[in-house]
Amino acid sequence: MITSRAWAGKRYAVLGLARSGAATVAALLASGARVTAWDSDAARRDAIGADHGEGLRLADLESEDLASFDALVVSPGVPLNRHPLAARARAAGVPIIGDIELFAHARAELPSHKVVGITGTNGKSTTTALVHHMLQTAGVPSLMAGNIGLPILSRDPLPEGGVYVLELSSYQIDLTQSLDCDVAVLLNITPDHLDRYRDFEDYAAAKARLFTMQARDHRAIISIADTPSALIARALSAKGEQLIKIAPGFCMDQSRWPRLQGPHNAQNALAAINVAEALGLPNPAIDRALESFAGLPHRMELVGERNGVRFINDSKATNAESAAPALAAFDRIHWILGGQAKSASLAAAARNFGNVVHAYTIGDAAETFAAALAGQVPVTESGTLDAALRAAVGNAVPGDTVLLSPAAASFDQFRDFEDRGETFRRLVAAL
Repeated sequence: MITSRAWAGKRYAVLGLARSGAATVAALLASGARVTAWDSDAARRDAIGADHGEGLRLADLESEDLASFDALVVSPGVPLNRHPLAARARAAGVPIIGDIELFAHARAELPSHKVVGITGTNGKSTTTALVHHMLQTAGVPSLMAGNIGLPILSRDPLPEGGVYVLELSSYQIDLTQSLDCDVAVLLNITPDHLDRYRDFEDYAAAKARLFTMQARDHRAIISIADTPSALIARALSAKGEQLIKIAPGFCMDQSRWPRLQGPHNAQNALAAINVAEALGLPNPAIDRALESFAGLPHRMELVGERNGVRFINDSKATNAESAAPALAAFDRIHWILGGQAKSASLAAAARNFGNVVHAYTIGDAAETFAAALAGQVPVTESGTLDAALRAAVGNAVPGDTVLLSPAAASFDQFRDFEDRGETFRRLVAAL
């Protein structure tokens, strides 16, 4: 695990004991810190207590004097805008941080390395995984962490010359004050998570903070296809040649990249190529990595082909903005969508409705989404994923694509988007 002498003797309050919280507790204790932790889930409290025994104090932080702690460490899932503990910590002048900020504190003691930070509303995971794959292909020690993979503090430090590739959500950036990325990337900004922010401008400002933490001579890579991202790039124009802008509509030959299809993946790939070049990777390694990249589960994942019909699992698309690129990637689509809608509108995907042969709506949003599509594409209210797939198979002809790209969250019928995608994969395999 990653430890730091900077934490020794300090007192930390840790709220949330899922994967990142448990890793944080272990790293702090191993570094000689004193830790008081809490989670509303008794099973998580029991598990962490069994792991660390007397070295850890478990106590409900609501009843603690927060002013006695050096910092409150919270998981990204804690809503800072409305959680009473966050308000109390601010009132007491106690920093509210996350595990990424602790990693930033520990960097001075790690072997010489670089950090790539990647944010954006959509495409973060694919781009992060692709950069990691490029580094691995080039023989450079690297690991993925942050919003993807294992918690950063649970990982062993990389050897000298290694690169930490971090996928960073706006929530994680909110909890970070001193992460100076050698290369920072912004892919896009579209409305999302607005329950956590005062307004859309506040959400965009959270993304922009990744660059305000950077040293002036460190590289910033920004896709300027949307206005908020373009405004951030304009504000950073003083960085000069250290700022790379990715223009919209850039044409690339994706024919040799089987897992990077669609215009959104062209932008993701271009961002990753710019990161790789900034890190000094040789072009042949970059090319090999693009060709061999296996993609990520539940993100434009080809899960089968039957009688000339492709089946694509894009379960990670939980809003209309993230479903739109999938609709642009294929010509004749049988679109399965629905679930727990974040919005009743599908307008963000409307420019690609011409590629949809038929739509099949499921879950809580089945009726709402069917109404939104009425008069634009043929639509069937299927209700369940199983029924939607059977109907799509019945209508599809060779050359068509059956696409699960729900434009909604999954929690009405599934545990999470992974469960939804795995269910789709099993149903396709059973055809």
